[in-house]
Amino acid sequence: MRSIGSSMINRIRLPQRSAGFTLIELMIVVAIIGIIAAIAYPSYQEQVRSTRRADAQGALVSFANAMERFYTQNNSYIGADGGAAAISDTLTAPAASVFASVSPTDGNPVYNLRIFNLTANAYELRAVPIAGGPQAGDGFLQLRSNGARGWDADNSGNLTAAEQTWSN
Repeated sequence: MRSIGSSMINRIRLPQRSAGFTLIELMIVVAIIGIIAAIAYPSYQEQVRSTRRADAQGALVSFANAMERFYTQNNSYIGADGGAAAISDTLTAPAASVFASVSPTDGNPVYNLRIFNLTANAYELRAVPIAGGPQAGDGFLQLRSNGARGWDADNSGNLTAAEQTWSN
């Protein structure tokens, strides 16, 4: 009888659990990754925008240095745009011999660098986001010859008293 009983036990085996993950376990992992991505991605995008803005700020400072070199050589800012007259409230590209007209100068440009106001003794420089580009809607950055800075954070086209800075 023993031999009959042991052969019957061999025939009736309990199902063994195979190694691996169940569908529910995989779905839970995918849901967790989705939640983390939903939180992290917008934060990442804002950081990238902020980095591009900081790059344009650096380009404006370099542009201002180029304007000062131009003034030292010519005793006037007039002509930095390649023209012979003052500029008033007009976005004008700098002369190629003075400074690049886009930022960054390598890779895909994100901002147009422009002279906004120009007189013999003063200037306003602006970094204007390229329409349809990744910074579109971010507002322009401005740097004046006296060092005053501004960021049109609300993208209204004008600088308010609260926007007379490059920080948020």
